[in-house]
Formats: sequence, structure tokens, C-alpha cells
Amino acid sequence: MQSKELSMQVKQAIHKLRKQKKPIREIAAILGGPKSTVLYILRKKESTGELINAKRPGRPRKTTVVDDCRIISMVKRNPFTTANQVNNTLQECITSYGNSSTGSRDPCGAMGKADFLTPKAIANRIKSKGLQKLRWYCQMCQKQCRDENGFKCHCMSESHQRQLLLASENPRQFMDYFSHEFRTEFLELLRRRFGTKRVHNNIVYNEYISHREHVHMNATQWETLTDFTKWLGREGLCKVDETPKGWYVQYIDRDPETIKRQQELEKKKKQDLDDEERTAKFIEEQVKRGQNEKEEETPVYTELNRENEEEKVVFNLGKGASTSGQPSSKSSSSLAANALKSATLPGPVKRKDATPGQTKEKKKKSALEEIIEMEEKKKKTERTDFWLQPEIVVKIVTKKLGEKYYKKKSVVKEVIDRYTAVVKLIDSGDKLKLDQTHLETVIPVPGKQVLILNGGYKGNLGILESINEKSFSATIVIDSTGPLKGRKVDSLPYEDFSKVA
Repeated sequence: MQSKELSMQVKQAIHKLRKQKKPIREIAAILGGPKSTVLYILRKKESTGELINAKRPGRPRKTTVVDDCRIISMVKRNPFTTANQVNNTLQECITSYGNSSTGSRDPCGAMGKADFLTPKAIANRIKSKGLQKLRWYCQMCQKQCRDENGFKCHCMSESHQRQLLLASENPRQFMDYFSHEFRTEFLELLRRRFGTKRVHNNIVYNEYISHREHVHMNATQWETLTDFTKWLGREGLCKVDETPKGWYVQYIDRDPETIKRQQELEKKKKQDLDDEERTAKFIEEQVKRGQNEKEEETPVYTELNRENEEEKVVFNLGKGASTSGQPSSKSSSSLAANALKSATLPGPVKRKDATPGQTKEKKKKSALEEIIEMEEKKKKTERTDFWLQPEIVVKIVTKKLGEKYYKKKSVVKEVIDRYTAVVKLIDSGDKLKLDQTHLETVIPVPGKQVLILNGGYKGNLGILESINEKSFSATIVIDSTGPLKGRKVDSLPYEDFSKVA
């Protein structure tokens, strides 16, 4: 029953079923309506003897349809027309042309239409667009009255009485429904408008009630906005805190996509921080090495000892110090010979010549060589006994589940305690919880994206370049962001990487 007033066919059907001595509950179930409506129709038939509704008395019209058309035409021509001008014009038209209810055209207006919208109805619709007073609003009927008299008439109406009868049968159900609607719309507005920002609860509530069709709080299980705010905090839907200025709320976004996005951002931030720390540590080591190489050796002072007392002490100042010709050259040659002899004699100071091997070891390494050396060490040491990662393709290798799941490919949806995974089959969509010993990695065709699961490059995405079937390994080019992008990893075992879903 779509309309408020029942059709004559439905009323006759109710009367007919009642004559067949069927109970009211069964009649309501057959017709798909409430029991109170069926009971009202039957009582009306018993009291009045008729099923047709009597014509309702109403206030007589002060203007005819033609007068209404005249008023609308005048206002359209001049929107600033006053009520006195309209009244005077109507009086002149009535005096000049007699009865204004005739259908002829006159100079004051247009032809009359029987079902035309009256100015009063237009004014009523304009008034009903805005928010009205809450005390003249009926939540059960979802009807807003403009004044006290209208609200009183509505409370005495038949439709309002029917709604009260329905609510009296199960009042808790209606209150739970209105509470659920109020909570859902309030949280949706808080999430969409303010996100996860901290905001005053009155600001959110004022924006919520600005919508004309909102659910009023007096129809919910909460008496005040403070009670509702405290309830949000107890249920864990929002973070609430009380301040001297009032209560503040902050929405907690529990959407799985939002949580996953936050985890990815944290992971990326941590990876960038690790790279920065690694770079800073490497620079610090380079600075220390440079400082050690620049340290000057402390000179060793020895005594001048002569084996013969008759031997003279000779200082060779070079060829430039001599001013004479041949005698000076002879003396310089003799001095050089004595210097060579003295050099061959064992002395207290002995110097060791640096070997070529030692010079190579002391040679400063480049930054690229240092990074390669560090990554090689990391590659050899960082291996774990667990390899499961989310969103990778694996193959079921256990026969305990039957032939239905044996050798079937699936996608890892969740990793539990590092060694157990919840997988979803690609073909059937079934979900299973399996240990990593019952799964194996899937090797795609070259050119596809893979995820490295173990070793020094664990967690990095890459592109499968080639497969070596003899050594059961493959060559992968790392495709993730960072300093390792573009690096080629050779001889990576099959069990250390898998296809990405």
C-alpha cells in the first residue's frame, strides 16, 4: 500500500476476509499492511456502515481560481506589488466585469485553470524549505509543522495515530533504528568532512543538523550531545577528550585500505631512514680512514757516532755549493764515495722499504666498492628460515587435502606467525590456512615481476631476466626504489623468489 489512504478495493477485501472469519493478524499478513489499519477499517464499517471516507469539512476559499491566476500574473509583471495594490486591483476587476469566476479573458489576468497552484501553496512551500522549530517536528511521521496549531492538528490526525500504534507494539525497535541512523550519518559526516582531524563536537553537530531531513537526537537513545560523544569514545569509534572549551572528537579510520596505505608509507619511511643511516655510517668510516692516513709519523733522532776518531765529519751540500772548478768536483766525488760507504755500514736506524702488496692494501677504496662489499656481506649473512610474504603466488604441494587442491596455484592473503599463511585459490576462490612446508614458490616467464623472499635483497621487487634450468636459479634485475635499483642479481635460487599477484 503505497498511498496514505487505502483504496476501495483494499477496504472491500478486508471486509470480505473478515466475513470469512479470518483473524486480523492473518488479514494483515495477506494484504501486507499493519494490524492497526485493518482494525481501524473494520471498526469504521461497524460504526458507520460504510467504507467510503466522508468528505472533510474545510475553510471556504476567499478567492476563486481566476482570482488566484490574476494575483500570480500581477506579481510576475511587477515583483514589488504590495498586498494593498493587489486587493484594489481585484476590487476594480469585480466592479467592472462582475463575477470573476467566469472563464472569459479579462484585462486583469489570464484564463483560469482549475488545478493551478495557488499563491498560498507557493508561500507554504517557500516557508517549508528552511529549518523550523524542533518542538513542532514529529519524528515518527518525519513531518515538520510550522506552528503550534499545525502540530496540534497533526497529532490528532489519523496517520499520526496509526504510527503511534505501530510504535507502541515495539518501541525499542524504533529507537534502535533512529539511533543507528543518527550514529551512521554523524560518523559519515565526521569522516568525509573532517577526516582524522581533532574537532569540537558542536561544530560537527551544527553542520549535521543543517540538513533538513536529519534524524533528531531526541528520538535516539542519547539525551545530550555529551552523552553521545562519551559513547563514541567507549565504543572506540572516535578519540574524545574534554577541555575547558568542551568535548573534542577525532575520527578513527579503520578502513582496511587506509590501514594498508599507512603501513606502506611507514615501511617506505623506514627504508629511507635505513638508507640514510647506512650512508651516514659509510661517510663516517671514510672520514676516520682519511684521518688515520693523514697522521704523520714521529721522527726518530739518532746520535752521530764515529768509528775512527781520525775520520772527519763531512757534510755534502751538493754541487751548487762549490765555487771552484776541478778541485771541488774531486772533493765532492770523494765525499759522495764516503757517503756511500757510510750508508753501507750498519747504523742504529734501519728503515724498511714498503712492499707493493702493502701499498695496494693502503690504497683508498671508492664509495661504490665499499657499498658493493657491504652488500655482499649482507647477502651472505641475512638468510632466514621463513619466506612467506603477502600478495605472492604460491603452489600447494601437499596431498593431504586431496587431489582437488594438489598443484593448484593460490595467492597469499595473510601471513600468520611468519610460517603460516591464509591463501586464496585462483581458480575456485576457496581460502585455506597452510604451513609454508606445504607451499612452494611459482616461477613466472621472463619479463614478469617477482618478489625476492630471502637473502640480502629480501623484500625488493624485481624483473625476471633469465632462468638457468641446470643450476635451478635465475637472474633478476631489481626494480624497487633506492640505491639498489637496476642491480642485476645472478644465480638466485628458485626458492628465494616468487611471482607477484
